[in-house]
Amino acid sequence: MEANPKIFYPDFISPQRTIGRRTFDFSRQVAVMAIINRTPDSFHDRGRTFELSNAITAVENAIVHEADWLDIGGVPFAPGPEVTEREEIDRVLPVVEAARERTDAVISVETYRPEVARAVLAAGADVINNVTGLHDLALADVVAEAGGGLIITHSLAAPRTPLPRPAYEDVAGEVAAFLRERADAAISRGVPEDRIILDPGHDLNKNTYHSLELTRHLPEITGIGYPTLVAVSNKDFIGETLNRPQDERLPGTIATLAVCILQGARIVRVHDVAEIVPSVRMVESILGWRPPATARHNLV
Repeated sequence: MEANPKIFYPDFISPQRTIGRRTFDFSRQVAVMAIINRTPDSFHDRGRTFELSNAITAVENAIVHEADWLDIGGVPFAPGPEVTEREEIDRVLPVVEAARERTDAVISVETYRPEVARAVLAAGADVINNVTGLHDLALADVVAEAGGGLIITHSLAAPRTPLPRPAYEDVAGEVAAFLRERADAAISRGVPEDRIILDPGHDLNKNTYHSLELTRHLPEITGIGYPTLVAVSNKDFIGETLNRPQDERLPGTIATLAVCILQGARIVRVHDVAEIVPSVRMVESILGWRPPATARHNLV
């Protein structure tokens, strides 16, 4: 349903969802997901939260700044040194356990490995965030057995495998078709449709022109009906568009997130929680979803 030519309101599959210990109404609410990386080579934070104590501090800071969701990762998307299954579990499991002790926020773990998913779901994670296009359908089996949620992200290559010069004739249409097919595959393996979230995968096997076009045509993704997550925080398409290095991409990130929310995105995955949370809450208030925290100007 399009209520305004400039704002897209998706017809959601189960807009009111309980995810872990939190309940969201995605017809009028945006969840802010904080990125917690236990990797020495992550593209943005460059290992700042690789040490366990630093990762736990990042969890605590995200909670203080009112993140709704914590997304914990132990292996970067990009190619790099091999990380074994055991190493990945050793990286993410203690962060999941520490986070679960501290908050009722949603906890997800980014992984493509079924056994890692099994371990973290048993330890208290609520959702598996798969950024490899559900490359291994056994991951859906594990999520279904555990009763967890599943984020399915568009990407074309096998995990941690480069895809030089990706090409699309219609990037938004092709991404939408891929995500529909992968969601149907997850449902066929027992994941209920009200536990599925989609992510178009900005920059993942896409160049800057693709990511910009995908953002312009995001209603093709949000219109599928599953809540849509956008992971655009500090990404290269923002840096290349504005000619800004990694540490100067926050304004571009905030602008991109606002556009995505207006086009139906309802979960935003971000590095800079303290700055993004109030930006998102302001968009919610402009849209009439959230009352002002205080309202005194010209009223008293």
